[in-house]
Amino acid sequence: MDKEAVLAWVESPLQLVGAAEWAAAEDRRVPVAGRLTPQMSATADELLSRGARFGALEPYVGIPWSLLSQHGHWLVGDGFSGQFRLAASVLRPRRITFLDDGANAIAFAETLLGTRPYARPGVSERGLTTTLRPFALEKVLRLGRRRRADFFTAFDLGPGRRDDLADRGFGVRPHAFEWTRASAPAPVELGTRIALGSARPVDGRMPLPLYLQWVAATAAAGPVAYLPHRRETDRQLDAVAAVAGVRIVHSDLPVELVLAGTRAPLEIFTLPSSTTSTLPLVLAGTGSVVRTGETQTRVSS
Repeated sequence: MDKEAVLAWVESPLQLVGAAEWAAAEDRRVPVAGRLTPQMSATADELLSRGARFGALEPYVGIPWSLLSQHGHWLVGDGFSGQFRLAASVLRPRRITFLDDGANAIAFAETLLGTRPYARPGVSERGLTTTLRPFALEKVLRLGRRRRADFFTAFDLGPGRRDDLADRGFGVRPHAFEWTRASAPAPVELGTRIALGSARPVDGRMPLPLYLQWVAATAAAGPVAYLPHRRETDRQLDAVAAVAGVRIVHSDLPVELVLAGTRAPLEIFTLPSSTTSTLPLVLAGTGSVVRTGETQTRVSS
């Protein structure tokens, strides 16, 4: 093992964007072990075309044991992952940096602080995942005590959490998608009203008829470009396409990449998700507004 060699182990497009931001912030070329999915491949190609400082990109299914064993510093996208728990329990990483897996960054910070269980929010865990929980947690906490574990995040963990993490040896390094914004080409013309698709109906967290009511209410005030979520089903998209005033715009890229480079003010409609935190950073300076239900977040002008 090269004790100082770094490897990004990522499983979603947003995690891959986080790896590109880390590489830019460190001015360091980073090899990537990325889960083999069409969305990951498309995102990797787009990031490389924008100049991401990636080394070799290795697609994988399961745990990339060989790559992990050769690298002492892991950039990990999902601290709650059962595969991460197994790898961290068996192997001996010398340093771990946790990238963003959506708003789970906050939940994972609370786990390390002992204020919530080591379990993905809203998921009932069982089997090997729960068996490995104490071993993986102790490994991460031990690295923290040795000041060899940290967060690289676009999410506001709050001063209380940051201070408590620091007391336990964990570093917190914020980013605001600086590289994503600086490297963005001119955006595709989508209009000024954009609705972001959601996988809530797919996950059983919202009935499809109620979801379609939200889409219809959004489009009632004016035509919208609808950017599907990567996990929406064909059935859900067919139903959305039938709503008057909705134009579906397909993309395999995360919305942060799609909208980076925008200069004109946008009105963005979304259900509660990590985008309510990420998009105000990506769209900083545009005067855009992110509306979530009855609330809104105005992006700084």
